[in-house]
Amino acid sequence: MNTVETKALVDKGLMLPLMEQFYTIQGEGYYKGAAAYFVRVGGCDVGCHWCDVKESWNPDLHPAMDVEEIAEKAVSHSKLVVITGGEPLTYDMGPLTARLKEKGARIHIETSGAYPFTGIWDWVCLSPKKNKLPVAAAYQKADELKIIIYNKHDFIFAEEQAQQVGKDCILYLQPEWSNREKMMPLIVDYVLANPKWQVSLQTHKYLNVP
Repeated sequence: MNTVETKALVDKGLMLPLMEQFYTIQGEGYYKGAAAYFVRVGGCDVGCHWCDVKESWNPDLHPAMDVEEIAEKAVSHSKLVVITGGEPLTYDMGPLTARLKEKGARIHIETSGAYPFTGIWDWVCLSPKKNKLPVAAAYQKADELKIIIYNKHDFIFAEEQAQQVGKDCILYLQPEWSNREKMMPLIVDYVLANPKWQVSLQTHKYLNVP
């Protein structure tokens, strides 16, 4: 298949640039501790300076794979499948999620919400970023809101974002990993003073799993 044909299939969501896929323990948010199969899609222009997977930004570095093959491999490991990135909503997620649903999967997404939603989702983790805010419709789709806390101003940003999600959305504050020693005490104090929030940790890093 030539480059033009591949790009046409990627544009339709029938192939996706796949950075990696792996079976592990969900380390963050509401489903932390659950076994899940992760599909990490390459490509992101949100550009967080503290991103810990910057190698995912350039989609050209990651070979495009047929979504049927991605789905088949995923459900052979787990019925709980997490689509992450990069920014998965850069692409049409309809074909991949349709195939996963046909195979009986429960499908979660981790997204900045910077692009319109496509696909079928059982759980949406919305993690907004200041430099490319979510589209308006993303907020009402969020089952959990995860704000990364890198500095004190991020608490203000967190409250601004929390005002826009639905009343049943679970609110999380998560320390940015490289700055966790400094920010964790501030997060603890903030949650104690504002108990609508909960603390999220990257427990997979403590467990030393992907």
